[in-house]
Amino acid sequence: MLVDEAAASGSEKEPPRNLLPRKASSYGDHRYWDARFETEEHYEWLKEYSYFEHLIRPYLRSTHSILELGCGNSRLSEGLLAEGVNDITCIDLSAVAVQRMRCRLNEKGLQGIQVIQADMLELPFKSESFDLVIEKGTMDVLYVDSGDPWNPRSETVCRVMKMLKGVHKVLKLDGIFISISFGQPHFRRRQFEAPYFTWSVETKTFGEGFHYFFNILKKGRRSLDDKKVSTECCTVPRISLFHDDLDDENFLFRFDIDELGI
Repeated sequence: MLVDEAAASGSEKEPPRNLLPRKASSYGDHRYWDARFETEEHYEWLKEYSYFEHLIRPYLRSTHSILELGCGNSRLSEGLLAEGVNDITCIDLSAVAVQRMRCRLNEKGLQGIQVIQADMLELPFKSESFDLVIEKGTMDVLYVDSGDPWNPRSETVCRVMKMLKGVHKVLKLDGIFISISFGQPHFRRRQFEAPYFTWSVETKTFGEGFHYFFNILKKGRRSLDDKKVSTECCTVPRISLFHDDLDDENFLFRFDIDELGI
């Protein structure tokens, strides 16, 4: 099975300006997403599957049960299906996104992907249900309007920890959580490495020029020496505001458009 190349080629197009919220905080409002998904057919946050397929393949097995958090109108699940995995569950808070994705999969005759309306902060699954959980840009939304990235607001940390605890719960004992993010690893590790979790944390990168971060969290692999939260800081890369990737919504959603003068 091959991913629809014609469809994939359109995934890099930016959404029309009228789909971009004036305030970044709107990304945390399900009403914004319902309205957006009514008209938007397809948009891939943090690049399409082909950009990181070499990183995820070593962790895929045809017998795996996979959960995708915040599927939206992405075709990530179709990429996973093309790899031979046929037990995929996608969730999204938006009823519109769920219905439209179900219709799209039905029109394509694709089987092996189940789409459910659910909140990633209240996962409706039993403990140890999945071999692999993946999110692409979904957790980044929880950091919108979080304040100082070195010391985010307590409500932000609470939401992130609630999500991570839910993921940790539904993962099987040797399961893997893959978090694909625009956020710098040193801003995420404090939550990833909280003493509650038993997973090890490893970060890889992909992308040309400007990097996106591919975080691999392996449940049950954390050594006793790692129980203390790491306080080491990575060097923050210099960002050129003229870089092509910073023109897209992955960058813009961190700011209010009114403040940028767009």
